[in-house]
Amino acid sequence: MLILGIESSCDETGVALVQADMPGATLSAPLAAPRLLAHALHSQVQMHEAFGGVVPELASRDHIRRVLPLTRQVLQQANQPLDAVDLVAFTQGPGLAGALLVGAGVSVALGASLGVPVLGVHHLEGHLLSPFLGANPPMFPFVALLVSGGHTQLMRVDAVGRYALLGETVDDAAGEAFDKSAKLLGLGYPGGPALARLAERGNPQAFKLPRPLLHSGDLDFSFAGLKTAVLTQVHRAGPDITDAVRADLAASTQAAIVDVLSRKALAALAQTGLRRLVVSGGVGANRQLRSALDAAAHKVGCEVYYPELALCTDNGAMIALAAAMRLQAGVQAPIHPSDFSVRPRWPLEAIAVDSTAAAPRLGAPPY
Repeated sequence: MLILGIESSCDETGVALVQADMPGATLSAPLAAPRLLAHALHSQVQMHEAFGGVVPELASRDHIRRVLPLTRQVLQQANQPLDAVDLVAFTQGPGLAGALLVGAGVSVALGASLGVPVLGVHHLEGHLLSPFLGANPPMFPFVALLVSGGHTQLMRVDAVGRYALLGETVDDAAGEAFDKSAKLLGLGYPGGPALARLAERGNPQAFKLPRPLLHSGDLDFSFAGLKTAVLTQVHRAGPDITDAVRADLAASTQAAIVDVLSRKALAALAQTGLRRLVVSGGVGANRQLRSALDAAAHKVGCEVYYPELALCTDNGAMIALAAAMRLQAGVQAPIHPSDFSVRPRWPLEAIAVDSTAAAPRLGAPPY
């Protein structure tokens, strides 16, 4: 089965083509892992940079301009005609309502014109499952650290569709802490990668910044207080803040965020007794976070899995993959092209299937 995936939840337009085996009467061997044939991505960073953040109306209009050319590009890269597509998957939520409607509308139109079904995918489930496209995919069960945009969550993942929330942010997410702190330091948009680059020149121990909820006894996060502490230090430095101080503050901010994320993730492994950790989402590309998690997990004999760097940000490949894995596991059926909606607010645990139900059909590793 060829699955065309379309992602349009925020400020990146992603399209991808994934090939996947489906269970059936003639398929007796274990299901093979879905295979990425081609993907293309357009980022709107330059367009939104002038405004210091995403402008929803501009994002929606740009998705309209980009999605069909990217679809043609992906089909050409995969050397596949459009009528070879068996299913169209799209990001149904969460995200910006207008941006989501672009992907949903195009997907439904393609499904209707081709006479194939469509399937709405949860954006965070796409991130959660994205390491399965890597060269070293994980096996179930595992703990997942989702650090994507406005989301910071720890989930227990027993199988496709079997998700239990362990902890989440009570205010700002890690990505927001990066972006807002970067803005306070005058680094512009997008702030996270810029702050990480500046941090490479600074001393992470120069400022004693708070680690909110680090010793709370639960697995929840809070980063709003960290942002306030950064603001306080910027005000103390005054308008003549030097580049060296800015670098030290960036490094100290990154160290605080990484410390909280890594220690909470290790606490989740200890609490669940699981030995595998999956880290996904845009912040999952942060080099300091990866280094800290790898070192901490190695000490306790656990393994850490990440998406390929190119698949950490929003992309169509993770949407097509999630659709394929849900169909393979038998936890979701496609919908008719005339039946679609978007869900700008949509908690990931809301799509979890009954954990007492029969186990989904899973093949040999990596499943």
